[in-house]
Amino acid sequence: MAQGSGSGFGRRSLLRGAAAGSAALALPALSCAAPAQARSGRPSADWGVQVGDVTTSSGLVWVRSDRPARMVVQTAATESFRHARSWHGPVLGPDTDFTGVTSLHGLPSGEQVHYRVLLADPDDPRRTGEPVSGTFRTAPTGRRADLRFHWSGDLAGQGWGINPDRGGYRIYEDMRRRNPDFFLCSGDNIYADNPIPERVTLPDGRIWRNVTTEEKSKVAETLAEFRGAFRYNLLDDNLRRFNAQVPTITQWDDHEVHNNWYPGQLLDDDRYTEKATDVLSARSLRAFGEYFPIRTLRPDRGGRVYRKVSHGPLLDVFVLDMRRYRNANSPGRQTDDPQGILGAEQLRWLKRELSRSRAVWKVIASDMPLGLVVPDGKTNFEAVAQGDPGAPLGRELQLAELLRHIKHDRVTGTVWLTTDVHYTAAQHYAPERAAFKDFEPFWEFVSGPLNAGGFQALKLDGTFGPEQPFIKAPDRANTSPAESPQYFGEVDIDGGSGELTVRLRQEGGQVLFSKVLQPGRVGQ
Repeated sequence: MAQGSGSGFGRRSLLRGAAAGSAALALPALSCAAPAQARSGRPSADWGVQVGDVTTSSGLVWVRSDRPARMVVQTAATESFRHARSWHGPVLGPDTDFTGVTSLHGLPSGEQVHYRVLLADPDDPRRTGEPVSGTFRTAPTGRRADLRFHWSGDLAGQGWGINPDRGGYRIYEDMRRRNPDFFLCSGDNIYADNPIPERVTLPDGRIWRNVTTEEKSKVAETLAEFRGAFRYNLLDDNLRRFNAQVPTITQWDDHEVHNNWYPGQLLDDDRYTEKATDVLSARSLRAFGEYFPIRTLRPDRGGRVYRKVSHGPLLDVFVLDMRRYRNANSPGRQTDDPQGILGAEQLRWLKRELSRSRAVWKVIASDMPLGLVVPDGKTNFEAVAQGDPGAPLGRELQLAELLRHIKHDRVTGTVWLTTDVHYTAAQHYAPERAAFKDFEPFWEFVSGPLNAGGFQALKLDGTFGPEQPFIKAPDRANTSPAESPQYFGEVDIDGGSGELTVRLRQEGGQVLFSKVLQPGRVGQ
């Protein structure tokens, strides 16, 4: 793994330090109610800290206060915080649900950065709460440093929430111990349409118990309920420890709003008073931006989720948004479909940025799979594929245009990572097996869920010639995390050879499948 030159900071010391530093985060009981401005005492950051969109010289630090407070971040090269640098952030108040982000810039590349967040009384800066600490590595500017990251998605889905009998979201502890440089969450960070009950009886008679909150007792419709859904996951000790050590790159998908939603949709769901997904998605996106540090969601950056996050010369991550710009779900048999699943503007952006990228590897973080047939009801389809193995139709037309661009512009090192379907698989696409042939071979890897129901495998669509050398999925719908393993993917890039190794892992860390890819190729 990459360690900063001269940092004196090895992996073992990082794990020891993170475990010690996380003691302040493992709080026995967090209040789920909105902060009360009249509470006495000093501001508290009980919900932990997190860092997002880290580059070679920058990162975003997030925190939530329990009352109005000024956010101050201190950074240093060591845990002692000698020669610390201070960054004065915003005043946290009710307009952002008492959350806030401070942007760090001018950081040393390829180094371990220690930080701590202090919350100060806005009227008396001397009154500060206990600092909450974290650490992260900036990306290196040279190619010799190794790189590791994880990806997965789907958290607290189908009513499977934080179960104290199982130790909560323990897959986060599995990932934290492997000390990745960052974590890519590929969507469904919450299930706004899935309430969390107190208990569920499993098929074998065992009882699944959930930590519950008022906001998660119903579907999310109001801004307060969406905020509560994002806040729910931060009740988990494992997740807060993970956030304090591992930076995130976060995208969203359907369950941040409602299953299979698209712009302009009116819900046919009796649980909802507000039926317009445009209204619900706007509320969710606001809460999403409050609870995750994402650079492009700032008003001066256009308020969008899709973006490129550069992680040094080895890697660029292209984060897609297949929700906000898609057309309506349909049978997908259109012979002309300029809007598709990305929208015309996002597709232009992706083609342009892929061509400009000089990174050895270009990871395309897709919140939905490409060749898996994901149904939406009896006749419509939710993702790209629609089950017709012939020439591209509907949303497949956009994918064909993108793959053709990658081939003809000779964009090397593209790998697709996704989640969404609640099982894990490796899929290889090749023109010799495909109806559409004007592209170079590529791999797509699927992982997840983190803590949600497992579902059966979906069919492959033959338009782009996929084959599936590995798949692991349950044999029935909505198997609980107590019955079916949860999954995460791991990517290692060797700084010397440039080789990229993908490992599909399950809860506990067991490797299920691995694949080594060579750098500098248009197709694999």
